[in-house]
Amino acid sequence: MTITCQNCNKKLKLSDKIIKGIERLAPGRTLRPPCPHCKEALVLGHDHIGSETNLPTSSVKPPSPPDITWLKEGTFEEEEIVEDIPQTLILIKPGPKRNSIAKSVESIGYQASFVASGEEAMEKMQFVNYASVILHSDFEEGGLEHSSFHQFMREMSMLKRRFIFYILIGSGFSTLYDLEALANSANLVVNDREIPALLTILRKAIPRYEELFGSLMAEINAYSG
Repeated sequence: MTITCQNCNKKLKLSDKIIKGIERLAPGRTLRPPCPHCKEALVLGHDHIGSETNLPTSSVKPPSPPDITWLKEGTFEEEEIVEDIPQTLILIKPGPKRNSIAKSVESIGYQASFVASGEEAMEKMQFVNYASVILHSDFEEGGLEHSSFHQFMREMSMLKRRFIFYILIGSGFSTLYDLEALANSANLVVNDREIPALLTILRKAIPRYEELFGSLMAEINAYSG
């Protein structure tokens, strides 16, 4: 199965893995891997499972694609970058809570990865475009107020931050309280008590977020390059 990027009009081949990822999506959900040619976001959903598909053309004229002459012919088919199922970076100490959180994000089609420290997380984020990040308030010494990683997220350039669904978890939060999330520069807050229900919470919160901001962010990304 192939698609055509709505930004640079390059034909891209979808792997079986990404097709399965789309099939696992909840109604209204999308995958947003970057195009390997122009680096703009591809918006993939159930509508794109089938034969050759052209993604909807953006009303904003995209910038010229970057020079990729250094790539070997057929590199895309070999690497199949569209296999990049959305990844979640989880910063929580090992244990039942982390296991439950990982199970929830994997159930909605995300790939969970873990780090042992805030420094390791910041290093990873220089090289990986995570679709979401989950931080527990007691992951670093001193709590959220003294968390180097939380400060890193608060100071991150909006060119990158707007594409990351940032979730804070801890005993002091009120689950799904948008004002509290906003005050902490996050997209969602969850109390420890509701970790067992995180799958249900994500199924409610993420589609709402994408409905409100998904199309806008795609347009901004295409415009800003």
